[in-house]
Amino acid sequence: MIPHARRVAPTIAVLTAVAAGGLTHSPPAPDGPALTPLPTSDPTLVVATDGDDDAPGTVAAPLATIHRAVELAGPGDVIAVREGVYRLTTNITIDRDGTPDAPITLTSYPGEHAVIDGDGLPASHTPIGGSIPRPERGAIHQEASHWHITDLEIIRGPYGIYCSDCDDNVFANLVTRDNYESGFQLQGESSRNLILDLDSYGNHDPRKNGESADGLAIKEGRGEGNVVRGARLWNNADDGFDAWMFESPITIEDSVAWGNGENRWGFPDFEGDGNGFKLGGGSPAPAVGHQVRNSIAFDNAVDGFEDNGNPGAHRVERSTAYRNGGNGFDLRRSPAVLIGNLAVGNASSVSRGTPSGTGNSWSGGQDWTAADLLSVDPAILTGPRSPDGSVPSSDFLVPADGSPIGARF
Repeated sequence: MIPHARRVAPTIAVLTAVAAGGLTHSPPAPDGPALTPLPTSDPTLVVATDGDDDAPGTVAAPLATIHRAVELAGPGDVIAVREGVYRLTTNITIDRDGTPDAPITLTSYPGEHAVIDGDGLPASHTPIGGSIPRPERGAIHQEASHWHITDLEIIRGPYGIYCSDCDDNVFANLVTRDNYESGFQLQGESSRNLILDLDSYGNHDPRKNGESADGLAIKEGRGEGNVVRGARLWNNADDGFDAWMFESPITIEDSVAWGNGENRWGFPDFEGDGNGFKLGGGSPAPAVGHQVRNSIAFDNAVDGFEDNGNPGAHRVERSTAYRNGGNGFDLRRSPAVLIGNLAVGNASSVSRGTPSGTGNSWSGGQDWTAADLLSVDPAILTGPRSPDGSVPSSDFLVPADGSPIGARF
């Protein structure tokens, strides 16, 4: 088994004692911003569906809107959102920075589940061919750094989360679903962001007939040190993950993309691309090498892992492509390094340009089939997450003979 990297604990534990007045963050994750301990005094602003925006924002007298809490919050503060559905008429705009030692946190109240519903936003119903003004992009629209946004469900917005020119943020244990553009989009000058344990699905963009709604997009920008870990990206109209026109390396690990690019919405002129992990693109595509480790792409309409014209030197290792409609690995325009990857049941296993590497299933002389795997049932992997927030462990797509290739969860 490939050991998991040390993770950030699920963020019911990020806030350990709101009512008691002591709030602490869990330990730092590697390759991303640290989750820094907060002061022992209670900096919490509480929001509840029966609150009042003229209230002080305590547990006993909560605020009514996340908007008001964001206006009041400063470095070190924690916005804790009580159980319920928060229906937006204007998007939540985050434009104030935290600090490295005192990030601002937006999260569900411990043990409760808060849903942000953007269906009431005008931009959620942009007509076919229309454009969404930049300030209206996202149920949560963020242009700020040093925030931790955790344990929230964001639905039916014009993008779920849209973050541009954002540095040193942690986005953990989020669900972004059924949005009218990508579930989560990071772009612009954005560095050192950690996207951890994201579930993003059903995003679909009627205004473009499915052409650009991805589960997760890090695109149209640049910035060092952005990490995606533990994402599950499924049944989106366009791609699971998209790095279109992003000019800096991105690390993707322990992530899964499936079922992307199918017309589930009856769009008359469907244009979804249907890749699991799209590693670039553009005219011309920036040459940048992304890293993919221990990840799975299955049942996508087109390719599992696709360079999309990006001539950068990607590194893809111990990853699995299964039953995709096109190539398992399409890296023919990249001098990619491919190590220990497994392709089974795709229309074609691999389309290569001048890649190097060793130990891949297509180079060992064996004709791999589903019968060579311990399980082709994804039910555990696609079911509830593990208590620590990670993708649950299973035998899905693991070689029955113990061959050290492909992903392990």
